[in-house]
Amino acid sequence: MTEAKKAIELKNKARIIDGKALAQNIRRGLAEEIAALTRRQGSKPGLATVLVGADPASAVYVRNKIKACREIGMETFDHHLPAASSEKELLTLVGGLSANPAVHGILIQQPLPPQISARKVLEALPDAKDVDGFGVVNSGRFFLARALADLEFCFIPCTPYGVLKMIQSVGISLQGRLVCVLGRSSIVGKPLAHLLMLHNATVMICHSKTLRLAQMVSQADIVIAAIGKPKFLTKDMVRPGACVIDVGINRLSSGQLVGDCDFESVCEAAAFITPGPGGVGPMTIAMLLSNTVKSWKRPMPFPRPLP
Repeated sequence: MTEAKKAIELKNKARIIDGKALAQNIRRGLAEEIAALTRRQGSKPGLATVLVGADPASAVYVRNKIKACREIGMETFDHHLPAASSEKELLTLVGGLSANPAVHGILIQQPLPPQISARKVLEALPDAKDVDGFGVVNSGRFFLARALADLEFCFIPCTPYGVLKMIQSVGISLQGRLVCVLGRSSIVGKPLAHLLMLHNATVMICHSKTLRLAQMVSQADIVIAAIGKPKFLTKDMVRPGACVIDVGINRLSSGQLVGDCDFESVCEAAAFITPGPGGVGPMTIAMLLSNTVKSWKRPMPFPRPLP
């Protein structure tokens, strides 16, 4: 069977949520907004990227983010430090970017080398430029949010934000839905669960130590796989008609990149599914750009913290 024919058959079983197309639409809207506001105020939004070392995957991510910035008319400030750089050197760079009025967002690409404390670096970021949403202040404001309006006081972490947009793009209401988040990381699982609860979803977080895991997952209307295990989610774990979002990116020994879902089998049960990789990744970048534009448009520092 040809790949094209196989793709057609899979699409007849589950509707593909096209993250690339959705991200492109978001970026097109941001480009129009930037062009209109730049004509009025004469300045552009600026995103600074900082890469320490030469991790191939990190380098690819940063290049893609820089390319996306330039395509929508955003200024970029690209900084690449040697892997042996000290924590003090990185903090000095962050201090300079923090004080630069042309920089509205700062992205510190992780992982960082072992001699550098990621926590210290994130704590050094000004909350008004922490467009990844991982800093202490932004995280605190995000998790203290009791209503959607409270999210104006922080940046929503980019991958959870992208996942939310993908679910909404196919017209699924989260109100009262049972959502299973597979994974409990601080980058995806935990913030995503909180974001979905703000949209009145009923959320359960499952992980590698969850008892009766398959039984738990199979109850969910929406399954978000972010557990970091290749092809972990299979057809028998998915409720017929469920929506499945695959956040995972895993490299097999053969070099092939696969998601956390066994895509072909899950397509036989799910009503909606994202490809993995290639679905959530473009949306993560789109939401990073969106957060940077948000920073550019609002006064700094951020408004007063939540009460």
